[in-house]
Amino acid sequence: MSDNLLEVHIRHTLHTAEGILPMEVDFALAGNSIFALTGPSGAGKTTLLRQIAGLAMPESGWITFGKNPWLDTATRIHVPAQQRHIGFVFQDYALFPNMTVMQNLEFALPKIHNKELISHLLETAGLTQLTARKPHQLSGGQQQRVALARALVREPKLLLMDEPFAALDPDMQLQLQDLLLKLHRERPFTVILVTHDIGEIFRLADQVAVMENGRLTRLGTPAEMYLNDQTEALLIYGEVLTRERRNETLSVQAWIDGKIRQFNVPTHWEAQLQPGAKFTLRYSGGDVEIRILRT
Repeated sequence: MSDNLLEVHIRHTLHTAEGILPMEVDFALAGNSIFALTGPSGAGKTTLLRQIAGLAMPESGWITFGKNPWLDTATRIHVPAQQRHIGFVFQDYALFPNMTVMQNLEFALPKIHNKELISHLLETAGLTQLTARKPHQLSGGQQQRVALARALVREPKLLLMDEPFAALDPDMQLQLQDLLLKLHRERPFTVILVTHDIGEIFRLADQVAVMENGRLTRLGTPAEMYLNDQTEALLIYGEVLTRERRNETLSVQAWIDGKIRQFNVPTHWEAQLQPGAKFTLRYSGGDVEIRILRT
């Protein structure tokens, strides 16, 4: 038995907008690390999180947590989600709308309530004055603070986060990233974070994996994944949304880093940069230069 906290070896069939894809995932995580999972939409990232959580069943394979088997299709082992003692934070908060902030946290607790932990999480997340409010009375950032506190109130060793900060403004994203790091330092736990934000990956993650078409195609530290050794430029990935010829320049709008970006390239790239085309860019921060490396 290895010393890894989590080991995942699963096979599944993904039904995507582009057709049926075989999903084959094999990886292991050490305890107390923050692991970012990125890649294009439809690659299987959310499906993988749900399978680790026990909310979805892969067709075959096994998952172990510590020395405990959570899943083994060969021997028909399947530990229910509520017995895996994990935390899960969704992009849409998933709070109970009829419960107050305090009730949302208390509902997530085991039978023996740790009132001191609830008080600490409320104070650390800046929610002490909001305990009697219901979700509709909170801002998006406040709701996500509640969702994070609720996920951690059970003191999980594994926290799964599915683009938890994507819908928030940049200032609130930074605040919640800081909160996650603070809580992680206080009570270390392992995190799997699905994100498209390269800045978030560099700020939070120890390791990052790119998932494409149901497989983890690249794995390493953020620097190994995104920095070019020769140019110290970021290598980022995008998908063309629209393009427009302007004299000798092609103005391109693309989905990059979880947001719509615009850049200009020479018109000889017009054939390669059709709407829907995927590409790799080299981004040099010094002069904000973006140029195509390959299509």
